[in-house]
Amino acid sequence: MSSIAPARTEAPAAAHAVPTALWLATVVLVTLNLRPFLTAIGPLGPQIQSATGMDLSTLSWLTLLPMALMGVGAWLAPAALRRLGPRRAVVGSLAVIALGCALRVAGSSAAPLLATAALCGAGVALVQGVLPGLIKRQSPARMAQMMGLYSAALMGGGALGAQISPLAVQWGLDWRFALALWTAPALLALALARHALSTLPGPAPMATHASQDTGWLRQRPRTWLLMACFGLINGGYAAMVAWLAPFYQTHGWSPAQSGGLVALLSVAQASAALGLPVLAARHADRRPWLGFTLLCQIIGLAALAWWPDAAPLLNIVILGIGLGGCFALMMVVALDHLPHPTQAGALNALMQGGGFLIAALAPYVIARLHQFTGGFGAGWLAQMAAVLVVCVLVSRLAPQRYAQAMRAPGG
Repeated sequence: MSSIAPARTEAPAAAHAVPTALWLATVVLVTLNLRPFLTAIGPLGPQIQSATGMDLSTLSWLTLLPMALMGVGAWLAPAALRRLGPRRAVVGSLAVIALGCALRVAGSSAAPLLATAALCGAGVALVQGVLPGLIKRQSPARMAQMMGLYSAALMGGGALGAQISPLAVQWGLDWRFALALWTAPALLALALARHALSTLPGPAPMATHASQDTGWLRQRPRTWLLMACFGLINGGYAAMVAWLAPFYQTHGWSPAQSGGLVALLSVAQASAALGLPVLAARHADRRPWLGFTLLCQIIGLAALAWWPDAAPLLNIVILGIGLGGCFALMMVVALDHLPHPTQAGALNALMQGGGFLIAALAPYVIARLHQFTGGFGAGWLAQMAAVLVVCVLVSRLAPQRYAQAMRAPGG
């Protein structure tokens, strides 16, 4: 458009820098709150079904609905960031998450529980769409390592949710309060973010610079390829969150034991999400590391389908390495495509938006396959087929072609 001025470099992060230790603490604590509300559901699934009368398909909506909202919300995140500014966007998101968790004490039937899932999903959607671009702006020289930390904290929060809530029930707490206890850490993160992000700029004026123009990203095939990869991979995560614990409960595991298995998965995810981006940072081409993570997923899903009782702990660690490492590397790859933080953050938000909409379908598809076949094996094999598709798609992510794939209009 003729009204867009020549591109200029965005204001350096140093102009609005958050002290390093405070920035790290904020990223970790905020991100730790983005998954417990989701991972706490699976281990408590039988109790929730017994108390509310939900069938398996309806129970899947407690995972499907927030993930779908994460997708829609991620698409809206760039506009919300311009309107609210980063501080208000993050603080507002945490307030919505805290409200959703608190209202779970009233979740005596399906409708209130689904409403709380929607609230939490909406809150997570905005902060997930804002943080990656904010990380690239605040930590440009250590972007890969910071995205690894972000991804590790995301998975670490999932581990806490999967383990602490079922243990709280085992120790005598009602399952509704075991789900609602995640209100407290969300409020703690809100207070920290409100203080730490006070130096950041407020809402931005209407975009006038080429580096802030992001509408053209939807017209690039590469954007849709990234969405497909991210979505199919995160379908595996959504499936594990929803059904791994109920699957092993059918094999005789208790809620606390099966929750521990989901927690182990999350710890393996966090370790890979933290470590693999650091290793991959030495090379511009991330595809060899992506290939490694995809192979781990294939091994893990095959073992779940055919040998679920053969070394389950080892298998879950392998699967977790594959899921967590691939998630973090895809976030890095999306940010790699564009040099400007605003555009890179918008591309990441678009990838997450389409990706989470795709991923949201996985728990429901597996629930339906369970109804048709009487077991989870067909669902694990369906997810393995999705991973094989991603193996083909990531072969196109050559860094030498990033500039061509994401050339701006008039570029």
